Amino acid sequence: MNILFLFTTLISTLFSSENPELIIKVSNIEKIKGEIKIGVFNKETNFLKEIGSIRNYAIKVNKSTAFITITDLPKGEYAISMYHDENSDNECNRNFMGIPKEAYGFSNNFKPKFGPPKYKDCKFTFLENKTLNIEMIN
Repeated sequence: MNILFLFTTLISTLFSSENPELIIKVSNIEKIKGEIKIGVFNKETNFLKEIGSIRNYAIKVNKSTAFITITDLPKGEYAISMYHDENSDNECNRNFMGIPKEAYGFSNNFKPKFGPPKYKDCKFTFLENKTLNIEMIN
C-alpha cells in the first residue's frame, strides 16, 4: 500500500502540468508600431526557420520596452529569436544581401558578426521562473 502511494506521488510530480513562468523583457525598440514576433526553439535542427519553432508569440509595440509572460512552456533547453515586424507583413524583411532591415534579437543577447547565430549561441536552460532581457539590434 505504501509503495503504491509513493509511486502515485512520484508520477503526479513528474507529470505536473505546472510550468515555470518565463518573462521576456524586450528593450531598445526604436519604432513604436507593429509587433515583436517571437519564436521559441528547442533544437538546432531548423533553428531560425519558421518550421523549427515549437512556440510563437507576438507583442504589440506601444513603447520602447515591451514585456511578455509565457506560462505554457515546459522545463527544458530553449533558444529564442525575435524580430520587430514594423510593417505588419508577418516576415522579417531583409536587404539584397539577406541582412534584416527590421530590428531583431536573440536570447543571451547574442549579436551575430558574420551570419546568423547557431542554436548553441542562444540556448538557455529553463527549469524555474526566469526573466530574459533581450535588447533589439537595430
